[in-house]
Amino acid sequence: MNSDGAAFPRTDPEESHAEIDDPAPVSRVRPPVGPGVTVDEISRRTVVVEFAGARGGEAPLTWGQSSIWRLTTWRGDDDPYFNMPWVLPVYGRRDLGVVLGAVRRLVERHETLRTNFRRGGGGMVQCVARVGRLVVEVVEVAEGGGVGPMGVAREVAVGLAARVFDYAGEVPVRCAVVMVGGRPRAVAFGLSHLAVDGGALDLLAADWRGLLAGVEGPDPVWQPMDQAIFEREGAGVERGERAFRHWRAVLEGVPRSMFDYPPGLGEVPRFIRVRMESVALGVAAEVLAARWRVSSASVLTTASAVLLSVLTGHRRVVMQLIAANRHDPRIGVLVGPAAQDGIFALELPEGTLSEATRLGHRQALTAYRHALYEPLRLMAMREELGRERGGPIDLSAYFNDTRGGGDWPDLPAVEPPGDPAAIAALTERTTFSPAGSWEHVDATTVQFITGQARHTCELHLLADTAYLPRATVHALLRGMETLLVRAVAEDVPLDTVAALCGITPVERPPGWERSRQGSAGETAQAPDASGPVVAGTAGG
Repeated sequence: MNSDGAAFPRTDPEESHAEIDDPAPVSRVRPPVGPGVTVDEISRRTVVVEFAGARGGEAPLTWGQSSIWRLTTWRGDDDPYFNMPWVLPVYGRRDLGVVLGAVRRLVERHETLRTNFRRGGGGMVQCVARVGRLVVEVVEVAEGGGVGPMGVAREVAVGLAARVFDYAGEVPVRCAVVMVGGRPRAVAFGLSHLAVDGGALDLLAADWRGLLAGVEGPDPVWQPMDQAIFEREGAGVERGERAFRHWRAVLEGVPRSMFDYPPGLGEVPRFIRVRMESVALGVAAEVLAARWRVSSASVLTTASAVLLSVLTGHRRVVMQLIAANRHDPRIGVLVGPAAQDGIFALELPEGTLSEATRLGHRQALTAYRHALYEPLRLMAMREELGRERGGPIDLSAYFNDTRGGGDWPDLPAVEPPGDPAAIAALTERTTFSPAGSWEHVDATTVQFITGQARHTCELHLLADTAYLPRATVHALLRGMETLLVRAVAEDVPLDTVAALCGITPVERPPGWERSRQGSAGETAQAPDASGPVVAGTAGG
């Protein structure tokens, strides 16, 4: 429900589609592209695919498109940061004409793939071309190489996505067919995030298999132009108003910043991302979710909030959750970006983790229900409230669950089921690894991100090392595992979490006083959530 991730490569890559690099396109930062591979390329040529869709037209941006447009322009017109490499297999033995025909029908059926984005008199507009041309590369590679067709397609897709799009003059998709032995084996795409998100990629992948076989499903009934009208003239107007009222009520009572303490020097590059892979954490989260009758996402979200509370000293925690917004039947079939941020606020009780998690589950559901809104208006409201409260409202803590199905279907079985000792023994398998570093990341101090691994809980933590040093990042990740594994054996009192997890609360020196709402005093500094963003440096 809350995941924005596209399906990640399955165990058999020939039976899957895969978004390359970061499986959560709305994550605030992507991990670096891995080492390149040597491909024995025989030839490369281009063919032109002419398309003719059912309609064209012009409409304002949807709220999902507007959210991505703001982030895209924030980074600058020459930055491909939000482009998305993606690959699809060619099922069965198909010739090139069939594959190109399937690509053509994919573009014709889904208006987002033939849309330009331009400035109009009233702001940005989406312009859908009814007819047009798509240049497709055909890449022939040698048989018997060390990299399979999907691996080659991944490398090609990364190259297609590495170039910026001309949003006003270019369709938001690039495409290449990978041939082996004269037969199409995979298709590589470079896509603009203005055209798709993870949920949209899942829909395209489902359409793809039928198109290859010459079997088309019903025509899409809900396109981005329809969504734009719904948001401005239909029932979506009231839904947006409800979200706006909810956000305002929450923001009036949360800490002005979770990180109202003096920053350190930080590392260079300043932002790091660390990956923990923990089977124990995944098994424990599923056991607790079943026991407490909540989702495993709510278990992880609440545990993240508890650890941040212990670290920062705030009993009331505020985080943003990345919401897919796909629970609405219309948006559920929309091929276009729909994900936005939801606001999650949790007043931690005096009791135990189970009590906090049940409350957190309700708060998370509320956040997801109120995550469809006009983003520019919401930004203006945040600025207005900041002036009323004496300073900017910093919402730089995030939780992003990118798992496609909201679980880990290939976790190992534990015998006996749910046995605390057996689950604790799984912590011996836990590993940590660097997942990137950047000099600048937009409006983020900390973000917990679940990866799309199916056999283990892959948990990433992205952090500003001026506020969360590397040692704290590792302590938070390990603390998440320790907390939930212990909770399988006993309901953990919240006042014991610091000692249990080895989290040292931050100290605020004299003069760093907080107001009744938890915001910093006049000598305090919150992380800058309004400055410019420049491209970072991928590192280890």
